[in-house]
Amino acid sequence: MAKINANYEAVYILQPDLSEEQISALVAKFKAVVEANGTVSEIDEWGKRRLAYPINDLMEGYYVLMTFTAAAAIPAELDRIFRITDGVMRSMIVCKDQ
Repeated sequence: MAKINANYEAVYILQPDLSEEQISALVAKFKAVVEANGTVSEIDEWGKRRLAYPINDLMEGYYVLMTFTAAAAIPAELDRIFRITDGVMRSMIVCKDQ
């Protein structure tokens, strides 16, 4: 069976109290997960933004947008890693091809 790749976008919000080193380490970690079996097109760090509603009593978050191409199993693994990583407040992965 042929391996089919699709284009995805992942947006995740990190806790605002993380240091710059911690933020860059998490961004590199998520990039490495995708690059294991896919390619990262772009990582756009939006920085600290005000949230629309409080999450865990926090009103700010550090936003990151990652655009990548990967097989269907990679977004599921990335979502699992988002959920178990300390410092990630929210995340969403969307397939742009559909």
